Amino acid sequence: MRRLTALLVLVAALAGCNSDSGTPSANFYPGGVDAFQKKIKEERGKPIVVNKWASWCPPCRLEFPFFKDQANERKGEVVFIGVNSQDNRGDAEAFLKEEPVPYKHFEDPTQEVAASFNGVQGFPVTAFYDARGRREFVHYG
Repeated sequence: MRRLTALLVLVAALAGCNSDSGTPSANFYPGGVDAFQKKIKEERGKPIVVNKWASWCPPCRLEFPFFKDQANERKGEVVFIGVNSQDNRGDAEAFLKEEPVPYKHFEDPTQEVAASFNGVQGFPVTAFYDARGRREFVHYG
């Protein structure tokens, strides 16, 4: 599986579509901290759940079905946003194919996005924003 992933990443790089090119994928919002903060502002009027995860993190993998169920159940009422930290797009994309969720994610290889919501202390981390876009609570683990 890793060889196939490596081959796909190589093909994407040769096509100019690797994760460093800035080309957005279907699963990821383009941009970093500024784009994340803009997205939080755009979603005002609804509560927001932000989940920081990584494909290599077993507890993150365990909670994905819960987030999928909640996002589907609360569609239109609550906004869900993923933040894929300290990971690479190839592994993250492969995991999202295994465990698809009905929301998009920000790539966060250096945890700059996570730092913006005080979420660098571990994995996974979930931040809760109120309908005014104010961070109300951060849950670690």
